[in-house]
Amino acid sequence: QVQLVESGGGLVQPGGSLRLSCAASRSIVSAAVMSWYRQAPGKQRELVVYITSGGTTTYADSVKGRFTISRDNGKNTMYLQMNSLKPEDTANYYCRLSWGISAYWGQGIQVTVSS
Repeated sequence: QVQLVESGGGLVQPGGSLRLSCAASRSIVSAAVMSWYRQAPGKQRELVVYITSGGTTTYADSVKGRFTISRDNGKNTMYLQMNSLKPEDTANYYCRLSWGISAYWGQGIQVTVSS
């Protein structure tokens, strides 16, 4: 069983920045797809960004130009840098990694954007 542990969430003012981390209990070098999702209260979980093993990256329109996904293979960790945060970015954020046909989710971490 693979464990994913997220960190870096919290309360930030509009226009501010946060960096989320997702640390995996196994090597991420061979991960097929790495992605971040979010779920706001009363809404469905939505895809924020994903990156494939081939390097293809796709962002949701709502975060393009503000969020950046990255990875550190040596630390088995992926990141989500979030800049110019808006109140509508408030949600629980989840990382998801897949190896072959198996996919694993983090426990979720709260991000609140409010003045």
